[in-house]
Amino acid sequence: MRLSRIDLPWWVYLPATLGILVVVLPLAGMIGVVDWAQFPSLVTSESSRTAALLSLRTAAISTVLCVIFGVPLAVVLARGSLPFQGFWRALVLVPLVVPPVVGGLALLYTFGRMGLIGSHLDAIGIRIAFSTTAVVLAQTFVSLPFLVISLEGVLRSSEQRYETIAATLGAGPTTVLRRITLPLVMPGLLSGAVLAFARALGEFGATLTFAGSLQGTTRTMPLEIYLQRETDPDAAIALSLVLIAVAIAVVGLTRLPSMRGRVDVA
Repeated sequence: MRLSRIDLPWWVYLPATLGILVVVLPLAGMIGVVDWAQFPSLVTSESSRTAALLSLRTAAISTVLCVIFGVPLAVVLARGSLPFQGFWRALVLVPLVVPPVVGGLALLYTFGRMGLIGSHLDAIGIRIAFSTTAVVLAQTFVSLPFLVISLEGVLRSSEQRYETIAATLGAGPTTVLRRITLPLVMPGLLSGAVLAFARALGEFGATLTFAGSLQGTTRTMPLEIYLQRETDPDAAIALSLVLIAVAIAVVGLTRLPSMRGRVDVA
């Protein structure tokens, strides 16, 4: 039986509208000052193209790393029984609440030349700080919690009866995870990955602190916009609009209807 939709109180729409205006009005103000006649040349300059390609490449790599590390982490936090599990969950979510520049400093003092791990890597000729690898690490650091929190929520709310049935029929834990659990939560995984990609694409503070701003190596789109703001405000606004459009398109992917695949039990 389909439940009827419950009407909302009329007054809820007033603060909701004001909330929308808080987001929309600054975007409208930016659109109003764009030099549309010069827009194509502003966003296709060599430095802009280089920064955009670097951002897309590093954001894609960091998203893959978020999936590799975040999926097992979310499964453990949602279904595991670790000692002090609440503490570990809070620790994983720290990048959500600390300023990105603090994350950049933490990475610098870990992987920098004089850092906890970086000093040992430097001894064998491996330098991470102020390189493209540093950009990827910074983006992964700030993006990982978005994937973990999205997937963990889906895992906690999903039914476990199919997994129980599969285990009863003799399927091992790995088979249950691979053939039952992950297909069931795939929409949540895809949404988390898209959010992680969008967050990585817009990362600024940790990247600047840990990787610097070297054109073609570490200067991503947000860093290029910051630099252009001082020398060419029109270019900065145009690039900001492009980044906003890409972010809206990427986040919009999370609203697309997802098709669940058939779940088979080995």
